[in-house]
Amino acid sequence: MTLPKIKHVRAWFIGGATAEQGAGGGDYHDQGANHWIDDHIATPMSKYKQYEQSRQSFGINVLGTLIVEVEADNGQTGFAVSTAGEMGCFIVEKHLNRFIEGKCVSDIKLIHDQMLNATLYYAGSGGLVMNTISCVDLALWDLFGKVVGLPVYKLLGGAVRDEIQFYATGARPDLAQEMGFIGGKMPTHWGPHDGDAGIRKDVAMVADMREKCGPDFWLMLDCWMSQDVNYATKLAHACAPYNLKWIEECLPPQQYEGYRELKRQAPAGMMVTSGEHHGTLQSFRTLSETGIDIMQPDVGWCGGLTTLVEIAAIAKARGQLVVPHGSSVYSHHAVITFTNTPFSEFLMTSPDCATLRPQFDPILLGEPVPESGRIHKSVLDKPGFGVELNRDCNLKRPYQH
Repeated sequence: MTLPKIKHVRAWFIGGATAEQGAGGGDYHDQGANHWIDDHIATPMSKYKQYEQSRQSFGINVLGTLIVEVEADNGQTGFAVSTAGEMGCFIVEKHLNRFIEGKCVSDIKLIHDQMLNATLYYAGSGGLVMNTISCVDLALWDLFGKVVGLPVYKLLGGAVRDEIQFYATGARPDLAQEMGFIGGKMPTHWGPHDGDAGIRKDVAMVADMREKCGPDFWLMLDCWMSQDVNYATKLAHACAPYNLKWIEECLPPQQYEGYRELKRQAPAGMMVTSGEHHGTLQSFRTLSETGIDIMQPDVGWCGGLTTLVEIAAIAKARGQLVVPHGSSVYSHHAVITFTNTPFSEFLMTSPDCATLRPQFDPILLGEPVPESGRIHKSVLDKPGFGVELNRDCNLKRPYQH
């Protein structure tokens, strides 16, 4: 079979600081008013009074959504979305394009390696540049799957289970339970600057949800880098009587020794998890060495599907789980092939968590949502990632080459 070559790569954005606010899409923090995801959630900025009520107040949604499309010389296209916005468009159109165009559609690993090495001098350990590389990588996998007529999960070797079961991240685990999810993960609302009073308030939230959900439904806390080892340890032990399944991302990503110490001090049976904001394969190797229980890379931020597969192998060698940060179809096609991913995350993007809304709405067409907390592998049996780009969105292409 003679495979086509990549003819062109294009990059658009929606939302972010230079466009309309509340656009949603790949930057799922870019939501409208009165949304749970922006309602007094503890962050590293919460210690500053003017930034404690709203994450958008300190600019969590300034980047917006990056959309990358790659076109083969036979006219077929693949695309993906991530969080990088207008700046990601510049990186794609003015730098990364040279490593993409002219390559065979199957040259995914070659392109990936060239993008990583060519951006080392300004990419650092992740962030905006890695988000952009991730988006390109995902678009390449989408194109390759569409060219050969196979879903991405089959390109990775096929499913190891018939369905993916999900827990839900949002403010209402009790509603998630009614929808059939296996668990609910809540954001913490208080941090070290709030002292023991903050711990008591978050513990009261956990206790209330335990009473509503019963003894067996999973409950977890997402701390979003907002704590220190002492505070996180006290919070974990205070929540232990309520059968908290895990405590997540308590510390900033660079604090590896802190994670090692937190794992050592955590209550028996309570898992310690992190990884959402780690951006390189090397950082995940170091994170794995801390002994945490679950690594949680975001496939749109960690280097793409190519890197996610490598991260899963690192975790598997240590007997650790990999449960990616919710990334919809881009993680679905990966986790159904991983033997060390027994469940996955679904991020509730409806304002009150009362309905199921596709995570990247409105930018993806055909994006599946769980039914009774599950997605069967047959739902993924479409070429590529099985979704299409909604070109009715206000796509902006600020740079061309």
